[in-house]
Amino acid sequence: MTEVLARVLGREVPVPAQCASAPAKAPGPNRVPGFCSGCPHNRSTKVPEGSRALAGIGCHSMALLVNPQQTTTWSHMGAEGVMWLGQQPFTAERHVFANIGDGTLAHSGYLAIRQAVAAQVPITYKVLYNGFVSMTGGQAVEGNLSPPQILAGFAAEGILKMAVVTDEPRRYAAVKLPEGVAVHDRTALDAVQREFREYPGVSVILYDQACAAERRRLRKRGKLPDPDRRLFINPAVCEGCGDCGVASNCMSIEPLETELGRKRRINQGSCNKDYSCVEGFCPSFVSVEGGKPRRAAARVEAQAASPRPYTQALPEPDIAPLQRACSVLISGIGGTGVVTIGQTLAVAAHLEGRYSSNLDVTGFSQKYGAVTSHVRFAPDPGMLHATRIAEGEADALIGCDLVVAASDESLTRLPAGRGRAVVSTGLVPTSDFARNPDWQLDPKMLIERIEAAAGTADLVLIDGERMATALVGDPIGINMFMLGLAWQRGFIPLGRAAIERAIELNGVAVAMNKEAFLWGRRVAHDQPAVERHLKAEQPTQVITFMPRQTRGLDQTVAHRIEHLRAHSGELHVQRYKELVEKTRQLEAGLNAGDVLARAVAHNHHRLLATKDEWEVARLFTHPDFQSALAQEFEGPIRLRFHLGVWPFARKDPHSGKPVKGEVGPWVLLAMKCMARLRGLRGTWLDPFRNAAERTLDRQLLAQYEDDMRAALSDLRAETLPIVTKLASLPQSIRGYGHVREAQAGKAAVVRQALLRELELAREPLARAA
Repeated sequence: MTEVLARVLGREVPVPAQCASAPAKAPGPNRVPGFCSGCPHNRSTKVPEGSRALAGIGCHSMALLVNPQQTTTWSHMGAEGVMWLGQQPFTAERHVFANIGDGTLAHSGYLAIRQAVAAQVPITYKVLYNGFVSMTGGQAVEGNLSPPQILAGFAAEGILKMAVVTDEPRRYAAVKLPEGVAVHDRTALDAVQREFREYPGVSVILYDQACAAERRRLRKRGKLPDPDRRLFINPAVCEGCGDCGVASNCMSIEPLETELGRKRRINQGSCNKDYSCVEGFCPSFVSVEGGKPRRAAARVEAQAASPRPYTQALPEPDIAPLQRACSVLISGIGGTGVVTIGQTLAVAAHLEGRYSSNLDVTGFSQKYGAVTSHVRFAPDPGMLHATRIAEGEADALIGCDLVVAASDESLTRLPAGRGRAVVSTGLVPTSDFARNPDWQLDPKMLIERIEAAAGTADLVLIDGERMATALVGDPIGINMFMLGLAWQRGFIPLGRAAIERAIELNGVAVAMNKEAFLWGRRVAHDQPAVERHLKAEQPTQVITFMPRQTRGLDQTVAHRIEHLRAHSGELHVQRYKELVEKTRQLEAGLNAGDVLARAVAHNHHRLLATKDEWEVARLFTHPDFQSALAQEFEGPIRLRFHLGVWPFARKDPHSGKPVKGEVGPWVLLAMKCMARLRGLRGTWLDPFRNAAERTLDRQLLAQYEDDMRAALSDLRAETLPIVTKLASLPQSIRGYGHVREAQAGKAAVVRQALLRELELAREPLARAA
């Protein structure tokens, strides 16, 4: 059929599907969209345990992806909650919540609420008021009704139970609201919802917090005050428990792989200053006031003034003349400038008198989902037909994100085995990481998918985000960096002058983008020279961020012993050495490698060097902390700490859980004193020795050593995998306070199952003996 149509139209037959790159047999990875960093929906769409919510049209509908068990089904605009009318008489469920945005409310949402009032069903509408129609570009809401006007309208409809929940309760101090409407801080949302779900009729909670993306834009334009405060995570104190992700569901919290395990870092470039993450029960968070992140402009200026400027010659590439339609696929993460690269190429083509077409496949483009830009240019408009690049027709792939580049959507566009591509190999976490602290995705597997589809002859793999950040000071520079690399390799048949002029015409971060484009070219020409230049320009990193898997057992043990000595002197060094050495010898006797010994070396150390109050004080007063701050920020800074221990912690009046208190920089003096006096740990002079968490620490250590002695007493090849799992169990017990206690409870269940499994595995061995 395709061939018949091609003949009728007088066109060439398209590339058959079998000529396109066949992706690996396993389905390709997906970059699922998620809420923006600091988005109010990260909090406003949550419901209490035992409740569920109904979705509608808007950004908030992504709550279906976050927790499909709690947010179920959706409806068209104006029918929010309608399905509950049919369900309610036939279910034991007594109440539901229904999410509705302020844009939808202005469009037709009042119809949905009126039908619920008429039916008198027990339902709470959560009106998510953020002031913009954010899903379609941040337009103003039609009618521009204020929260008091909306609530007055609901009161006129006969709704008697209403409340306001907001991130800024003080804005309502002088606002007149309908009678009985209380104003709550956003931290009280769970308690307010628990109260409202007991109400037998229709109720409304208006959640008032501005769209994070629009706040960011307004701050950049000077139309909204920009808070002089940022959050920083001290990686040495961080336990990697993920409670900050539970509290915020924020995409700006990223994994940081270190010798001591996975930690967290805050991406200052994407952070929208919502500050929800600080509510995670962890002392590693520090508020930084006054300083600014070290950004691109300062880095570009520093490069220009460097006493060791980059002087390597850079030849112009051989670029074939544009004699036919050329198709370039650009893939990356929504909201990071992928579409801008496509527009830059289109403008450059126009400046050269060429013709171009662009198709941006965005979906939830600004929501961290997958984005592809299909760019085609030709010397004659008659050569441009469909704007979407067909399977096997892409002349080049610019992969700004490894996950999206390795997807079926990207790889099938390349001709099988002979695709030209530049791909960034740095693994940027997906939205799953915010909810799963142990999220894993194998970059090697993704790279193999790309190599299998495109071949290796014209494939360039490089850690683009790392290099762009190091060279221009901002990870957002990766896209222009990758474009420069592709152009220098001859993959883009347009002139350099036209591309650079297109960057200038865009008018945004011109100096940084031109610098990123130039560095991409330099890396394409001579990457080792650029790496040498980077090493000479950058100071030695004060904290070694090296995954422990890259170290040998002897290196790991030496590192842990050094750390134990810093923690508590020689107190625990000998017992640590003895257990690791005994494990090593027994495992060697089985000719089974050193997997178990590595597990013991890592996990026994975790239990010996617990991060109690004394250790947290030592880590905050260590020079590495100040050095890490200096690498991240410039200018004078003031610090405030967030601590959940006596005497700073308090109880949440609604949940009963401990809440951290904010403390000024004076606490560093107290920490310095504690660091010097840490020899008092565990003595009768230790004010923390009888705290529940310290008691738990002692119990876990004694239990682990008893378990290992028992397991090693009869270690066999058949029981080695079970014992290794048992030895690795402490790495799942992370965090502080009630978070650590909860994880210890879960680990205890797993421990009992492993001990039972070990017992069952030994029974036939004992009988055989």
